[in-house]
Order: sequence, then C-alpha cells, then structure tokens
Amino acid sequence: MDLNRLNFDSSFLITLMAATTFNGSVATIKTHGYIGNSALHRDFGNSSLQLSTKGFKIDLGLLGKNHYWSRKRGSCLIQASFSQATTVSDEVSTPDSIKVEPIKKSKAALILIRHGESLWNEKNLFTGCVDVPLTRKGVEEAIEAGKRISNIPVDMIFTSALIRAQMTAMLAMTQHRRKKVPTFLHNESEQAESWSQIFSQETEKHCIPVVTAWQLNERMYGELQGLNKQETADKYGKEQVHEWRRSYDIPPPNGESLEMCAERAVAYFKEHIEPQLQAGKNVMIAAHGNSLRSIIMYLDKLTSQEVISLELSTGIPMLYIVKEEKYIRRGSPAAPSEASVYAYTKNLARYRQKLDEMVH
Repeated sequence: MDLNRLNFDSSFLITLMAATTFNGSVATIKTHGYIGNSALHRDFGNSSLQLSTKGFKIDLGLLGKNHYWSRKRGSCLIQASFSQATTVSDEVSTPDSIKVEPIKKSKAALILIRHGESLWNEKNLFTGCVDVPLTRKGVEEAIEAGKRISNIPVDMIFTSALIRAQMTAMLAMTQHRRKKVPTFLHNESEQAESWSQIFSQETEKHCIPVVTAWQLNERMYGELQGLNKQETADKYGKEQVHEWRRSYDIPPPNGESLEMCAERAVAYFKEHIEPQLQAGKNVMIAAHGNSLRSIIMYLDKLTSQEVISLELSTGIPMLYIVKEEKYIRRGSPAAPSEASVYAYTKNLARYRQKLDEMVH
C-alpha cells in the first residue's frame, strides 16, 4: 500500500501505520518536510523519525548538521552519522561508516539470603515480626554469606523492614570486592526522600540502592511471638505446634499462615523485584525463612506440599540466574576458601575478571 503524500510542520506529531515492505510497521514523525511513497524527504531543521515492525526497528533523529540514526534487526545494532538531507526508503541503505554492536539479551543474578542467627533464635523463642538483632554468630554468618557472593554483581538490594535482615545485607556487602556502598532509600515521605538525596553523580555511581519492604518480613506468628518453642509444645502439644509452624494454610492464633505470608511476599516480588531482574539488574534479597520460602515456591514452581518441607539455613545464600524470564537455580556459591567455580555464566566470568584486574 502506498502512502499519500503528506505535508506537515514541526508543530505536528504524525503517526503513520504502513503495510508496505515494513509490514505492520509504525512511523512517528516530527519534522518540517513531507512523506511520499513510504520514504521521508526533509529539509534542514530539527526532526525525528521512528519506524518499528516485527524484527525491525529504525530510530532517526535529525538535529542540525550532525544527524543520527540507528537500525536494529535480529541481533545487531547499526549506528551511523549523516550530514545534509536524509532519505529512508523501503530498502534501507546504510552509510559507509557503520558501527555494529550485538544486542544483549537481559540476564541477571538473583541472590537470596536468610538472615543470620538472631538473639531470639539463640533463645529458642518464636520471633515472627518482633524486631530483634543478630547474635555474634549471626554476624559471622552474614559475613560468611558476603564472602560467598563477593564475586557476583549486585545492582540493587531488597530487605525486609526488620533489623536482622538489614544487618545481614549490610554485613554481607562489606565483603564484596566491588566495594560499592549500600544506601537505604527513604521514600516514606517527601521530606525523607529529599533529605536523603545524593547530589554527586560520581558518588551515586558507587552506591547500591537498598529498598526495605514490610512485605518481605517474616510471617507474623501472632500469639506465639515471644514464647519459648519447647514450652509452647509442652503446653499445646507437639502436633499442634508442628501444624502451626509447618502447615501451609493453618495460622497460629491471630497470626499468619505460610499461605498468607506468600500472598504478600510473592505479590511484592512480582510487582517490584521482577521488573528489575527482567531489566537486567542483579538483585540481592535479604529476608526470612518463610518469606523466602514463599518466593522460592514461586521461582521453582513448588506445590504447597513441597514448600512446607523446604528448609533454609541462616546465612547461606542461594543463587538464581534469570534468563529470558526463566529462573535457573544454581545453588549456594562456594566460599573463597573452597575449590569451586564462581562464574556460572559468561557475563559473571567477565565481571570477575574485571574485578581481578581492578584489585591487581
């Protein structure tokens, strides 16, 4: 189908849908010139053209004397510079000076860490959403977790709103070889956001944003919180306490079941964390046994029966590679003192090599 000749000026934004060689393509033009027979003819001035179709994309931005356009087809990105007037036709011709770059598919690392031992873990008390810090052992576990992930890139950190998860994330990052600084984002109010703003772009490059979310908290144990686990078993019976702790859909008195915890944790993961991963960001989540079990249930497509038997050790990181919207579990990275392979993908291998070069 031929396009009728259109005259327009820079104050108009014209969107054209064509069914010529660019079958099903869309053209967006803002310029001073005209379109005729599916080709763009223009005079000097500011203008831009974007054509997109299945497997093919053209972006044309024409600014003054130095003009820029790019073409994407398959796995290549072609960029070039023009001067004078420019014509784009059904059969796109490329200039003599061409820069070809491969288009990278999004691939990312996802690290899950259950917090180190807390003071109430040590005392064998039901903790739930009570906010208690780590023990000395918990601190050591967090540092050891950091050594295990020290060669894996981290672009963003998510933690629960509880201090034991936040301590674990911060202590782990002290061991990272890139030495970027984790900085907590404060979006609870306009004033908090304004006061915590970083005004140096150079400094910001060396920071890792940290997001806290109550949705990643441990499940709320209701009236069991603060009770001794053994004394509670003696009072209510081992079977009843086991049912409260390990069943999927039976909550303790005035508390949450694993199912209820999963609803909030997985919903948050899908809405806030998954988009970061799909964009190629490497993410670490420091959270709790039940919120992480919930997320793993989603990642590994576990049934409600399979997830209740899933055990996560404190301070042991779990690595996933995210590729083409699939989550590939890689297990726990080995500590530096152990003989193992850190780089599970070529990208991670290149990242580790870059770190080695920086250190040496």
